[in-house]
Formats: sequence, structure tokens, C-alpha cells
Amino acid sequence: MAVTLQCSLSHMLCFVAFLSIFLVNPSFCFNPKMLVNASFSYSPSGSDWSPALATWYGPPNGDGSEGGACGYGATVGQDPLSAMVSAGSPLLYDSGKGCGSCYEVRCTGNSACSGKPVKVVITDECDGCGSDAEYHFDLSGSAFGAMALSGQDGNLRDAGKINIQHRRVECNYPGASIAFHVDCGSNQEYFAAVIEYEDGDGDLSKVELKEALDSASWCTMQQSWGAVWKLDKGSPLRAPFSLRLTTLESGNSIVASNVIPAGWVPGHTYRSIVNFQA
Repeated sequence: MAVTLQCSLSHMLCFVAFLSIFLVNPSFCFNPKMLVNASFSYSPSGSDWSPALATWYGPPNGDGSEGGACGYGATVGQDPLSAMVSAGSPLLYDSGKGCGSCYEVRCTGNSACSGKPVKVVITDECDGCGSDAEYHFDLSGSAFGAMALSGQDGNLRDAGKINIQHRRVECNYPGASIAFHVDCGSNQEYFAAVIEYEDGDGDLSKVELKEALDSASWCTMQQSWGAVWKLDKGSPLRAPFSLRLTTLESGNSIVASNVIPAGWVPGHTYRSIVNFQA
């Protein structure tokens, strides 16, 4: 099935990287699932804190829900996310546009609270968390417990639902470049991938794909769900592919040049050598 592709002639880019591809073992296929739980204003890390609510889900020392509504799968429990993740209320998740955004959260109103900030990444949706106008973080058990004094994490989790403070911060994954996990359903005419580990804003407003080395046109991909972007061309795609990413908050762009190689394999992850500046 063909869809109309929105293509534009290539423009001079601020960031261009040469080909460098690292193949990571296949880990998961996209599998959105029902969750148990029933436009951001960017704030730099030095700004004031704002109120929010926090709950937690999943195992007490776990990573919440593997997979979730952003499509990151088992990577939420692995470095560099390391289970420091959260599902977000509709205001935070923002129909998937909030996937990958980073926040600091802290609690001070419970005797078990340390008051120290904990950095978390939005990796899931909590569509039952409050109204569309409320900031509600449904944290992994690990992230919720990390707000506690040493040895008091169990007592804090026992509180269940607490008032916290939050602020939007830049994402920073030291040593990690942007990764593209190819959807298991991708084929020669349909390409989809979840995009991970973007420094800076952490979220994306636009993803474009350019085919082969001699192609001069960029084709706009569609957000499929969560952090998954797709291009349904309806005719054979010519690899290698370059991907151009534009952030939601700042509008910065970056190119992962030829990051998807000829002979690419569905279900595999390909790493670029580029990332946004945090």
C-alpha cells in the first residue's frame, strides 16, 4: 500500500557525519501492550521546580513495564537508561511526542524523602494518571525508590502516591550515540525504527530518510506510535539510508549519515556516530 511521500530537495546541514555503523545484537520487536495504570514547556536545569504527583508501578526494584508505549522494549532496564524511567500522564506523554524527554524529580513531603533530584526519562504512557492538565509521573519502582533516603526506599514506596517537584532538563547519555532499532515488520518497501538516546531535548518533531548515496531528496517519515517512525513507500527502498532528525523543543537538526546499511536486517539495532549536544 502506497502513501504519498512528502519529499523536499536536500538543504545545507549544520551537522553532517560520515558513515560509521555498529551492529548490535537483535533484542526485541515492537509490541505495544495494554498498560496496567489507568506541548512541553522546556525549562533548563537551573529553573524553578513545579509541583507534580508521583506513583510507581512494576516490581519494587524494577524498570516499570518493559516495552511500554514508547517502544523502547527491554532497553529501559539496560544502560544507559538503567531503569531510571517513568510513564507519563497525557501532558507528559503527549501522544508519544514526549518519549525520550528527561526530567528531574524530587520529593520533600515524606519522612523517607531525601530531597535530592533524580533524573528520569519518559518511556511509557500512563493514560489513567490524572487529567490532561496534570503532571503525573508513574515511576518505575527503582526510580521511585531512588528519591528516598538511604535504606528508606521501601518506606517511600509504601506511601504509594506522593507529591513531588519536577523540572524539564536536558538529556545526556555520556558515550552513547543515537541508535535505530529496526522494526521486525520492516521490509523492502516499508521501513520503521524506534529512535533512542538523543541528547539535548530528547524528543523529536520530525524524522526524514534519504535513500542511497546518489539520492538528493529527503522523504518525511511519519510517527507510527511512541518513539517509532515509519516510511511506507510502496516501492523498493534503496539502502544505505541516512536519517535526519529534528528536535521538538529547540528545532535542532542532525544527520546520521548512511546509518542503515545495505543488507540491513529487521529486528537489529544500528548505531550512528552522532548525537545532539546536551
